[in-house]
Order: sequence, then C-alpha cells, then structure tokens
Amino acid sequence: MIAIIDYRAGNLRSVERALRHLGVECRITARIDEIREAGRVIFPGVGAAGKAMETIASLGLDDIICEVARRGTPFLGICLGTQIILDESEEDGARCLGIIEGVVRRFPDMNEKIPHMGWNTLEKKIDHPLLEGIEPDAQFYFVHSYYPVPAHSEDAAAYTSYGIRFASMIARGNVAAVQFHPEKSGRPGLKLLENFSRWDGRL
Repeated sequence: MIAIIDYRAGNLRSVERALRHLGVECRITARIDEIREAGRVIFPGVGAAGKAMETIASLGLDDIICEVARRGTPFLGICLGTQIILDESEEDGARCLGIIEGVVRRFPDMNEKIPHMGWNTLEKKIDHPLLEGIEPDAQFYFVHSYYPVPAHSEDAAAYTSYGIRFASMIARGNVAAVQFHPEKSGRPGLKLLENFSRWDGRL
C-alpha cells in the first residue's frame, strides 16, 4: 500500500486518481501508524513552504516523514514535497525537514515568466529506476516559483532549464523527489508513478 500523506492541502486526490488508474492500492492518510506501516510513501505538495511546515508539525507528521525516509521505505516527494525534504527555503524563510542537504531558492529576475508553469523536459543525470522506460524528450508539467538546490551535485538525478538550469529531480537512496507533477504529466508521469509503485528503494 502507498500512503499519500494528508497535510490538509495539495493535490492529494489527483495523485490518488493517477495511482488508482494504474491499479495501485493507495490511501490518503495523516495517521502515523498507517504511514509507518505503508510499503511506500508519497508527499504530494502545492502551496507555500512555511505554511506546509507549520501544518506538518501541528499534525505530528514531521517526525514520521523523516523516520520512513531514513529507515529505507521508498519515498517520493512531488513539487513542494521536493522542497520540504531539504534544509530550508527562501519562501517564508522556512526551516524544512533536512532529509537531504540543500536549500530552496526563488527564481531570479529574468526574461522568463515566473512561476514556471507548463511543460518542460528533463536532462537525466543518472539512470534512476523511476525514469526507466521514459523517453528522453518526454514532457512533464511544472508549476513553481522556487526550485531545489541540493548541496551535493550527486543528489541531482535530473535537471531542467528555464532561464536557469535547476535540479528537477533529487534522489538519494530510497528517497526521490520531483519538482514537476507526474500526476498531471500524462503518459510519462503515469510511467514514473508506475515505476515508483514497483521500486524497492534501491538504485
């Protein structure tokens, strides 16, 4: 069973619908015991980092997210779920979970419109299991004004260019996180979610 963490915001139902379309058992939950016992965990996120971290802490979800990520449970962060696994964010000056070292930056002033909204490709850096079977020119759907900056380049599994080149997928061990929305990305996004549903957390 995949636990979809319910932090009272975000695109929970669209992730659930995508997984059920694939025939994958899943449950939206904020129950600590269900998250702890799940075979895999997804944190799907939209919204502001500061508010999300306040809600996570108030529900007691911060400790269990760190626990499942660090004990080897396959974990997938989506969009804001990518940012909150780093150390801190420029958005609201939020302190995040620190599962992977790094920070979250706002896109600088540039010719491109902010937020980065629409379809874009990935420049794959490693052959990660979640990207298996996805064409190199596949398009994924992005909506964000902030982007992750992992402290160690080896934690960047893929990059995307939008005015600047940024890490659009982060991965270390059993933890993977994508800045785009696979549940809104058509066939390539469904393939990534299908890969996650079968992933054992190893590279």
